[in-house]
Amino acid sequence: MVGTAAIVLIVYFLIDCLKKAGTAIPSYARIATNDLEKLPKDSSSSRAISIVPPAIPPGHNQEVPDEFRTLERFMKPTWFSSEQLAVCTGDYATVLGCGTYGVVFKGELPNGTLVAVKVLKNAHDKRMEEQFMAEVSSIGRTNHVNLVRLFGFCFDPTTRALIYEYMENGSLDKFLFGDKMAMDWRKMHEIAVGTAKGIAYLHEECEQRIVHCDIKPGNILLDRNLSPKVGDFGLAKLYSREISRITMTGFRGTHGYAAPEMSKPYPVTYKCDVYSFGMVLFDIVGRMINDDINQSEPMPGLPMRTWHMLQNGKLLEMVCGFPESEREKAMRMLTVALCCIHNKPEVRPAMSTVVKMLEGDVAIPTPEYPFENANLDKPSQSTGNESEWDSDSSTLRTGYSGGCCSKPVKQSAELELANG
Repeated sequence: MVGTAAIVLIVYFLIDCLKKAGTAIPSYARIATNDLEKLPKDSSSSRAISIVPPAIPPGHNQEVPDEFRTLERFMKPTWFSSEQLAVCTGDYATVLGCGTYGVVFKGELPNGTLVAVKVLKNAHDKRMEEQFMAEVSSIGRTNHVNLVRLFGFCFDPTTRALIYEYMENGSLDKFLFGDKMAMDWRKMHEIAVGTAKGIAYLHEECEQRIVHCDIKPGNILLDRNLSPKVGDFGLAKLYSREISRITMTGFRGTHGYAAPEMSKPYPVTYKCDVYSFGMVLFDIVGRMINDDINQSEPMPGLPMRTWHMLQNGKLLEMVCGFPESEREKAMRMLTVALCCIHNKPEVRPAMSTVVKMLEGDVAIPTPEYPFENANLDKPSQSTGNESEWDSDSSTLRTGYSGGCCSKPVKQSAELELANG
């Protein structure tokens, strides 16, 4: 009798489990929108956000492509529906900036947290989907005070969007080349050091090395306290630490900041970000020099001029207009910049070393002549068109440049993912 009762209970338990299994919501599509209110308001913390994505919006195809399941491994950001984005942005009322690949709108979450919503244009274009995947898979893995935080994303049949923390002071280029107020030199130095720390984290502290591929003032964003955060990971590449070089399929980056090897059909390393950061250092110091001589445009040939002044022992003359207490820092930044922009990637320092040099914790080696032709190793195979210059390769600046942009237009489209 007892045995029969036990068997009945076991069968009942199995049937109940099967029923639950048949109706269970997958882990990638759990929860209610109430969880959006749990997002912290304080953007200064470097703690990661780990919120289960909301359920697939009603009326959408409940079958999720197998390719999308690969997103599950980095699904820390919240999955928003296009309807939620429309509410969040007030039907896309406030444009913060726009570019070739998308438009950035100002939004507000239910708990009052301000966000920047980057909506991609031509969202179903293969190249655009690759950039979308690059951003989610790279910044979605990060947790650092000097990296822009990704709160969530929208990936439905009509909309591809990324939801970032809102950066009150926009991008660094507005302070360097735009009409933003002048900034204290000490704060400029802090921005340089903070940016270097963010890049060093990407290169050396993540489980997989992340190469940003587009470091420039427009992608260095500033919060309410003017603390820097690296943003815009649309061109980023992830690769194992065991791999020393990666091959790019086409030019990546921005002219004037991209390393020489980026425009050639050769494998590249994370040192391409080091080169770009060196050019940013020249921009920062150059802005202060320009202010001293009442020049509003970037100073041409500053790297070469710095090299000649260093060789002739006259570097101090370049920074004579700086406050006396800050001249040593300015000379240090110029010398580090020369180390960073060497044409040979292997000569450039690691970003963790750059941080120490900028902070004065280690001595700066005498820079080698940085402008000699790079001796790059050719790959075993070439795709043929990798050295072509792509004028549209720079990604949308999330540093808000303003402009006239329209809100997203809903389209009927197939849900398709870029492979890889």
